Amino acid sequence: MSQPQLEIQLIAAAVAIACSLPGVFLVLRRMAMMSDAISHTVLLGIVIAFFITKSLTSPLLLVGAALMGVVTVSFVELLHRTQLVREDAAIGLVFPAIFSIAVILISRFAGDVHLDTDAVLLGELAFTPFNRLKLFGLDFGPEALYTTGGILVLNLLFVVLLYKELKLATFDPALAAALGFVPGVLHYALMTLVSLTAVGSFDAVGSVLVVAFMIAPPAAAYLMTDRLSRMLIYAAAIGVFSAISGYWVAHVLDASIAGSMATMTGVSFLVAYLFAPGRGLIAQARRRREQRVEFALTMLTMHIAHHTATQEAEQENEVVRLNEHLKWSPRFSAEIVGIAERSGLVRQQHGLLVLTETGLKRAQQEFTA
Repeated sequence: MSQPQLEIQLIAAAVAIACSLPGVFLVLRRMAMMSDAISHTVLLGIVIAFFITKSLTSPLLLVGAALMGVVTVSFVELLHRTQLVREDAAIGLVFPAIFSIAVILISRFAGDVHLDTDAVLLGELAFTPFNRLKLFGLDFGPEALYTTGGILVLNLLFVVLLYKELKLATFDPALAAALGFVPGVLHYALMTLVSLTAVGSFDAVGSVLVVAFMIAPPAAAYLMTDRLSRMLIYAAAIGVFSAISGYWVAHVLDASIAGSMATMTGVSFLVAYLFAPGRGLIAQARRRREQRVEFALTMLTMHIAHHTATQEAEQENEVVRLNEHLKWSPRFSAEIVGIAERSGLVRQQHGLLVLTETGLKRAQQEFTA
């Protein structure tokens, strides 16, 4: 592995962790689309700051982007509070308008400046190793690694230092307000952090990959655990895995690095969606299957217990006629009888089903329930 390859993967991993940490709280607050809105609207903040400073390296560009993120959130909430539109509709109204203004300003007044929407949306990780940080004649590595690393440290400190407050404000904002935590301030602080994360990652990975890292890994982690601390760890791990595996997919296919990484975030979510132990699609299907079998076993024991009083009634317990009385298919009936026998609930005697002591106790419990 060459040094540029290693640097690209380190930068992508740093972006993945930095995005996944605030992304966890966006997913839990059902504000996933807000990350998409902010990652686009901050472009207007960058443009306005550039017109003021006439420099693409000024730190005011970061400040302008962060402020525009807060403005976006404020406009969305202002529309939502009117109760005339839903929050998702408010997001869909605000961010295209703000983003379009930025595109118009760039095309009209900054056409000869390296400030284009393609770079913001798509980024290019392959070029990050060429923009080096050099001090006193020494090469300290890619600038993007320090930028994304600084954002990662900032996000990590924010989550660690305000973990309890964020947890309470996310799951019970009313209680947080009653305890004096001011959830509104935490909300806008989180949105500011999302803005800083988005604009700090633009040059390296673009807004599309920022949104992918900010939503897909936390959404996958949400399917895997009910604990916030584990969700944060899982989201970061899934983000790093998606970044590194996406790089090598792009390397093999000679494809877009950012596109491949975004694709791998989707693949990671799909795996969690299918195989997550608690909420995965397969786990839910297995749980529904187990519930159906348990209900069928209960119905079988109650049916046999109810039809053992007389010889005529016992005829309804014949194995070959069981599906007719319980309205089951022959295949399902045979399957349930087999499970009941293996579980020690029934046994066959001269073609009839007879309850064992265990089966009789189960039926009696249902009758008395």
